[in-house]
Amino acid sequence: MVSQDDDSSQRVALFLVFGLIALIVASVLVFGASRAGGKPKASTAVAAAPLTQPADAAAPGAAQAAADAASVTVEQGVVKFYFASGKADLAAGASEALADMVKAGKEGRTLVISGFHDATGSAEKNAELAKQRALVVRDALVAAGVSEGHIELKKPEQVNGSGSDAQARRVEISLQ
Repeated sequence: MVSQDDDSSQRVALFLVFGLIALIVASVLVFGASRAGGKPKASTAVAAAPLTQPADAAAPGAAQAAADAASVTVEQGVVKFYFASGKADLAAGASEALADMVKAGKEGRTLVISGFHDATGSAEKNAELAKQRALVVRDALVAAGVSEGHIELKKPEQVNGSGSDAQARRVEISLQ
């Protein structure tokens, strides 16, 4: 009879552990969806892939959609957030890409956030959108525990030269 009580206690403990795990997983999924605006985003591989024009006629629409999707990459210690045209929503995977920057910011290093925009459309609207994007990134860092005193915002810059408009619509975080 003692073994039946032990089995019952183990079942209750196991039920509570699995319930807690399910609750944590659900919270992470809900938080991630709310931070991403509830919309599916492109994977980080999209930003790393070269943005070239496909040869066939059916693919240009798909290539344009992929080029216009939000994404995030980490290149040589610099986190680069790419944004969809006219949007200031962070890409899925942003928190994972920010992990090293958050750690450095909590250790007292200064994080420099630089916003960039393309040359299409109104320069004033583009500069304001670049500023909004930089503020979204700053807010993500603050939400992750980085003190605002360790974050420096630079004035938005227009990208001149080679590269696509999709590559120009970005915010970069670097360590100072």
